[in-house]
Amino acid sequence: MASLAILGGSSSQPLAYRIAKGLRTEYIRIETRKFPDGEKYARIHGNVEGKSIVLVQSMYHRPDEYLMEYFLIVDTLKDLGAKKVIGVIPYFAYARQDHRFNPGEILSLKTVFKLIKDVGTDELYVIDMHRHRMGDELMKSIGLPTHNLTAMRLLGRYALDRFRLEDPVVLGPDEEAEQWARIAAEEIGAEYVCLVKRRISDREVETRPRRELDLRGKDVLIVDDIVSTGGTMVNAVTIALKQGAKRVIAACTHPILVENALVKVLEAGAEALIGTDTVPSPISYVSVAPVIIDALRHLA
Repeated sequence: MASLAILGGSSSQPLAYRIAKGLRTEYIRIETRKFPDGEKYARIHGNVEGKSIVLVQSMYHRPDEYLMEYFLIVDTLKDLGAKKVIGVIPYFAYARQDHRFNPGEILSLKTVFKLIKDVGTDELYVIDMHRHRMGDELMKSIGLPTHNLTAMRLLGRYALDRFRLEDPVVLGPDEEAEQWARIAAEEIGAEYVCLVKRRISDREVETRPRRELDLRGKDVLIVDDIVSTGGTMVNAVTIALKQGAKRVIAACTHPILVENALVKVLEAGAEALIGTDTVPSPISYVSVAPVIIDALRHLA
């Protein structure tokens, strides 16, 4: 097998370095900057010929820029003789746009996946990717081997240990989050329940209990894949407290945190909001490096 090396795009270099250290393999530095007109410049400082290359590039906040940088780097890696390119995209942008609700809408997930494959990506790893309608079918039709890892065990364990949760219940803020609530609950030996969400618009949601909840005296851990504007999490925190929860800890894999989301969640009554380093933020207390290292260990 070709030797393995890890590269980090400009959005994920600290995470990429942690992965290289964990795998005890080579870390190759990438230099990136912008020309005066805004075009991206990138240079790979190392030999990649004949090697299997892992490129780590999350796509938060400036997804178009990070996607273009990803395309440029992957194409260059193949041009320089890399044997295989494995993409690691911890936060995968455009995953929600996997279904055409109105005539003429763009299926962004399909387009982005096609571009990622066509530029030369041989295999892809993502973390807690948001795909709840047509995502799996779209990706299978494109034919890019994709592995959807999860950070929920790490988040559950961190919350349990850091906040000394007693008699905890894990709460999913909507039906999509049930998969993540189940995993976190298994990790900490707790029960889980889920709420039902109706999306009114891309910024407004309505949440209600699926059934009558009895959370009296419980420590409640709410888990979700993304906290963006915070609306879904605020609703879940509010419901948990109305149902008698003693304490509420909120956790997410991807802390996008726009429009003062962190403050909104705390003001709703959460004791804390914790996230991972798929998106660097003030609450990125948990690194996803161990999950990625375990998934890639067979390559080292």
